Amino acid sequence: MGKLNSFVIVFSQTQDIYYPGQTIRGHVTVDLNDTMKMRGIRLRFEGKAKVEWEEGSGDNEKHYSAKEKYFKDDILLDGRGSEASGAELHLAAGLHTYPFTYQLPEQIPSSFEAKYGNVRYFAKCIIDKPWKFDHETMKPFTVIYPLDLNEDESALMPVKESNSKTVGCLCCESGPINATFAIDRQGYVPGEAIILKAEIDNMSNGQIESSSVTLTMETTFRVKHKTKYKQNKVAKLKHGSILMGEHDYWNGDQLVIPPLPPSYLRCCSIIDVKYILMLTVRPPGLAFDLNIQLPVIIGTIPLQSVIDSHPAIMHPAASSSFPPSAYPPGETPPTDTFSPGAGFASPVYPQQRSALPPSYEECVFGKVNISEEGDSKYLQGVTEYAPAYAYYDWGHKPTGLPD
Repeated sequence: MGKLNSFVIVFSQTQDIYYPGQTIRGHVTVDLNDTMKMRGIRLRFEGKAKVEWEEGSGDNEKHYSAKEKYFKDDILLDGRGSEASGAELHLAAGLHTYPFTYQLPEQIPSSFEAKYGNVRYFAKCIIDKPWKFDHETMKPFTVIYPLDLNEDESALMPVKESNSKTVGCLCCESGPINATFAIDRQGYVPGEAIILKAEIDNMSNGQIESSSVTLTMETTFRVKHKTKYKQNKVAKLKHGSILMGEHDYWNGDQLVIPPLPPSYLRCCSIIDVKYILMLTVRPPGLAFDLNIQLPVIIGTIPLQSVIDSHPAIMHPAASSSFPPSAYPPGETPPTDTFSPGAGFASPVYPQQRSALPPSYEECVFGKVNISEEGDSKYLQGVTEYAPAYAYYDWGHKPTGLPD
């Protein structure tokens, strides 16, 4: 692009994953093939959330939106600010490197992407040129707000529900379809398998088509006086037909949780996330499905009882460093050297330091275009992006995505 060979933001952590309160370190490189006149070079760090959707059509269409700003800070790397007066900077041809550091606020939500809303974090560097278009480059990064399952009493609690359904009309009513569905606890981390227990009795006068268990993410988007709900199926297992008078048992089937954002989306007031595990029994004919729902909590830090019961995942070396935000109030980490991208330790409390640290995997929903209205058409850098979340690779074969 003319005099500019390359314009890049580089973070020191290779996976670009951070926890609230951590310091981001890196550098900006500007490579020129000729002298460039400019006011200066500034680096902006920004974190924000928004929700947006339309309802109705034509003259009755209504637009709903809400925003939250977590931070927006500029760092002057060279020259002067756009509002200052004085001589312009003439940056010589060649490679120029500008190191930077930026500390994230303590109370910011996890990165999140969905159809009607998102939580996004990015660094954007601007070469401010007088009387010409500015050069801009952008680099997004992921923030993960730790959710420690050991702090949620319900995470260890088993849950069990039953339901029944009678198929047919009054003149030819058949016997009922009965189902019971249970899990031994509610709290899990991505990569872990949910052990499923279910019993289905087909006392109807027809063949049950199938039964299935689906993990669904339920997202709530909020604006003033208005709420929108969205469901996304993230994993599914299926059993076949059940003959009249027969039974089917889910006896330890394993549904593996893919990389997902943690429950609740703490520190965000306009987006909420929860997870539901649903058993669906497809009855004969045109009758409605029989459904049983169980709540599930997706965390970032596994239950200590799960770690203790699996010696194969113990890893004493994984105790070198922890993010400040993962410590209880009043407790200080030994260093600020947590590095998800290279030789990182698990972001857990001291009593859990023996856990094999997680990897960080791209969200199951994949990349989205994160360019926004108002971005320059000359914007460089990364515009297709997916947040990455803690994923504990404990040897489970991933469950397939729903159709």
